[in-house]
Parts: sequence; structure tokens; C-alpha cells
Amino acid sequence: MGTTSPTSKPAAAHEAEAPFSSNDVRLNARQWLVVLAVVTLAMLLTPPVWERIERFDTGPDYRIPYSLSKDYWLYGRRLRQVCDANRVIVLGDSVIWGEYVLPDGTLSHFLNREAGEPDRFINGGVNGLFPLALEGLIERHGQSLRGQKVILHCNVLWMTSPKADLSADEEEPFNHSRLVPQFSPRIPCYKADANERLGAWVEQRVAFISWVSHLQNAYFGQKGILNWTMESDSGSPPRYPNLWRNPLAQITLTVPAAGRDDAKRGPKSPRHKPWFAGGANKTRFDWVALDSSLQWGAFQRLVGILRQRGNDVLVVLGPYNEHLMAEESLRTHRKLRDEIAAWLSQNQIPHLMPELLPSALYADASHPLTEGYALLAKRISEDEVFRKWFQHK
Repeated sequence: MGTTSPTSKPAAAHEAEAPFSSNDVRLNARQWLVVLAVVTLAMLLTPPVWERIERFDTGPDYRIPYSLSKDYWLYGRRLRQVCDANRVIVLGDSVIWGEYVLPDGTLSHFLNREAGEPDRFINGGVNGLFPLALEGLIERHGQSLRGQKVILHCNVLWMTSPKADLSADEEEPFNHSRLVPQFSPRIPCYKADANERLGAWVEQRVAFISWVSHLQNAYFGQKGILNWTMESDSGSPPRYPNLWRNPLAQITLTVPAAGRDDAKRGPKSPRHKPWFAGGANKTRFDWVALDSSLQWGAFQRLVGILRQRGNDVLVVLGPYNEHLMAEESLRTHRKLRDEIAAWLSQNQIPHLMPELLPSALYADASHPLTEGYALLAKRISEDEVFRKWFQHK
């Protein structure tokens, strides 16, 4: 008489046993296509729907708040909000944004005052920007900028050294690295690995990922939700105040606005003072030649992008603070400036070079103080090139 092992199962039991556990779900090809379609649709619709439901208060003299300088999705939204034929977008770095001044002390504010219209000129500057990053910002997030009048500021600060030009071989951290070209042209001082570069490349091309970055910037202190949750205070021992908070409660559906009072900016700020207040030492610059400058190459490409989109571009060159330059640096600067003006003329790009401001109206090498912006706006408004360009339809 045969015996059966206690661990063996009848053949019928083996045949009836499911190949996967009861908790597994197997999708066929058609079901996977449905899932893919639903996810794709959600990714496509979420950013535009969010734009309709999230409150975004701006008003006259609005500029992207300093804390949201890396919220590129919000910058694109701002351009979509203000792009129309009756407005002039003023593009540039912190000189246009207004590093040392309040929103009502910027170039765009005083251009509006000269024009007698409070919202004609729009502050399209971003703090910490430079040509290589501005090119990426406008190319990927400024696609609504079409058929506009655009004032583009050219700041030669970014050619004062190989380090500023980002063409130095030594690794150098810099602002807005996710906006710069990740693969070509090569940026020698940018040593990010392939994973970081690919992530930045995708983020700038997929609106949903940029929108996720917007949530992090606007509601979670420029951090991912996990890092926000684990953020500690400065106590000893450290505490984790966000550990038990509901992350969804952080999303108020209102874009944070900059505070009315800014201790770092404006006439009442200790930073709002002439560049020579701490000593008037002359500065020498290791200028980068135009034909080898990465920043100048990006500026040229940016002009091309704007014009290809039907924008009427006016370039304002400087005025850079020549008062602080050593004699040899001053000669090189003027030669460089003349070469830039020659390229603009050859390409039939309207441009102007405003007169140097009085020394006391500069805060540093390129940023005016409040009165400096007022004088600069007056000189631009009175310039014949500007008048002809501004009045041309």
C-alpha cells in the first residue's frame, strides 16, 4: 500500500493553484494603455487647471519675489499673464529685477513714470540670472513671449572674468544651474553628473515636473515634501516641527507675495549706499573676449530666439560702473562695449548705450541705487533711438 508524503500535494491541487498571490493584479496590454492614457492626461491637464484655481496677486511694479527666484513655472505664468501688445517686457538679471531697491525703485517703475502709465513696462527680471540661464528661461518657460516689444538688458558683468563667464575649468557652483545648457554647449565649470543633468533637462521640458517644482518653491520652502517633513530647527537637541504636520495643509492655493518691507533693499536698507562707502578701491577685471565668451554666445542666441518669435527687441547696453575700474580694465571694457554695439548694428537690432551715471548712484559694479534707476529711465526715455522704437507699431 503506497504512502503519501505529508508535504506533497495532489496533482489537482497543483493545477488549481494560482501562479500569483491573491493580492497581485495583472494588467493586459489594453489595460496598460488605459493607465498610460489616464496618467498622461492628468500630467497634461494639472498645470493649466492649477493655474486657474491658484490665486496669483500681482499689481503694479510686481516682480517675482526673491524667495521664488527658482520658480520657473511661476515665471512662465507671469509672462502669460502680461503678454499683450500694449505692454513692454523688460528682461534681464538682477539689474532689471532691482537688487538694492524696492519694487517701486526699479527701472521698469521709473519707465512707467516717464510714460505716464503705471503698468506699461513689466519687470521681467529675475534675481541671480545671467545670459546662459536667461536663454534657458525664455526658451522653455517664455514661449508666450511673442509679438511683444521687449527691452533686453546687456550686462557686461558676466564677461569680467572666466569665472563669471562660467568658462573656467575649475568647478564653480552658480545660481540657476538647472536652466543652463546641460549637454551642449559645454560649460567647463559645471561638473554635475549625468543623472542631475538629465533630470534638469527633463524638468525644463515637461510642464508637470516644473509645476511640481512650483509647489516645492511656493509652499515647502524650496524643498521636496520628504526634506520638508524632516527639516529640523536650530535647537539642541534638534526638533522636527514639520514631522506631524499635514503637507496638504501647506498648499494654500495662493502664491506667496513678497513682504512690503524688505530689510535688505530700499533707501532704508544698510545695503542701499554708494559703492565707495566702504572705500573707493579701483578694480581690475580679467575680461573674456567676445569670441570665446559663453555668456555672450548665450546672449546672441537669446536675441535670435526673441526675434524669431516676432518680438520687437531693443537692447540697452549698460551703463556699467566705470568709476570703479582701473585704467587698463576701463580701456578693455570700452573696446568690448564697442564690439557689442557693432554686432547689434550689423544685425539691425535697435540699441542704446546710456550715459554713465554719477558715481554716487551705483551700489556696485552694475546695480544702480533708486535715484540711479530714476535717472537711467529718464535718459532712456529721452533717447531718440528709444522714442523711435517705442512709438513704432
